[in-house]
Formats: sequence, structure tokens, C-alpha cells
Amino acid sequence: MAESTVSRSVSGAGSAAGRSDSPGVALGPIALVLGLFSAVGAWVPAFVLVSLPWTVIAGGLAVALGSMGVHHARRGIGRLWVAVGGTALGVVGFAGTAALLWAVGG
Repeated sequence: MAESTVSRSVSGAGSAAGRSDSPGVALGPIALVLGLFSAVGAWVPAFVLVSLPWTVIAGGLAVALGSMGVHHARRGIGRLWVAVGGTALGVVGFAGTAALLWAVGG
């Protein structure tokens, strides 16, 4: 019997696909942008009324995508500091919006 071989993924240029081609690389920067939007929307008074629903959604997504970015970065795919920063900004924005709604709601 012949042994089976595992073929490597090869891109069109003939080079092997690296770890930088993984979708896990994009999780940290996306979380950073969403977390920044959430934190600015929650803590800048001029933007609170305009962007309130979007800050809640962006904060939750930043936490979820940032934590997955941390998971992938610990395995060597992506940057750890970007994913941690996005997660932290998402928590700050989400908590700020939740505190604002809790204070207004009584």
C-alpha cells in the first residue's frame, strides 16, 4: 500500500501560504477600530446621543473579536497588543454606555 501524503497549500505565485494569510490576523485591528468607536461614542458628550445604539453594538463586537484575536495571537497569528487594546477599548465603551443607560433609567 502506498502511504498518503499531505500536500501544502500553495498560492498562485508558487510560494507556500504563510501564517500572515490567516483571517485571524484581521481580528485584532477590527477589534481596535470598533473599540475605539465604542469608547469615543460612549465618553464624548457630543457623540453620545448620536451614536448610542452603535456604541453598544461596537463595544460588544470589539470584546468578542478582540478576545478571539488574543486567542489567535497567543498561537502566533496576529499581534497581541492590538487585540488586547481592542478588547480593552470595547470593554470601556460597552461599560460606559451601560453605566449611562443604568444611570438614566433609574
